[in-house]
Formats: sequence, structure tokens, C-alpha cells
Amino acid sequence: MLGTDISPVEVSGVSKHGFWILLDEEEELFVSFAEFPWFRKASVVDLFNVDRPQAHHLYWPELDIDLHVDSIRNPENFPLVSQI
Repeated sequence: MLGTDISPVEVSGVSKHGFWILLDEEEELFVSFAEFPWFRKASVVDLFNVDRPQAHHLYWPELDIDLHVDSIRNPENFPLVSQI
């Protein structure tokens, strides 16, 4: 375990195009499988198992995926994307 979650995070829905993350019960972000393809074949259980060790940091331990929240908000500002 990396530490104690400092802010609530939950996956609020999944579709064939991606999934929604709810931050602090206020902000909902869409994680597109087109922009974040390493989630595409993940199980729903693994998608829902997300931690937020810092306000700007999301971590899926079963998938070993770390994302900065801003990379979801503004993926165009993070040009290094998967070539999967």
C-alpha cells in the first residue's frame, strides 16, 4: 500500500468507450479507452479498484497503472501516449 487515500475516488460507470471517475463527489472525468488503451482489456473489478494516494495521483494496483489527474482532464497536454 502506498499510503492513505487523501481524497475520495470512485469509478461511477463503465461503457464500451471508457469509464467515468468521480473525484471528491464533485468532479466526474471520462477515461477514454482510445486515449488510455491499457485499460481496454482490464476487468471491471480491476477498473473499480482505484486508489488516490495524492490529490493529483490515481493508482490502479492490480493493473500497475499510475495517472496524473490532469492527464485525464487535458490529455492533449500529455503527448506521450500508448502506441497499443
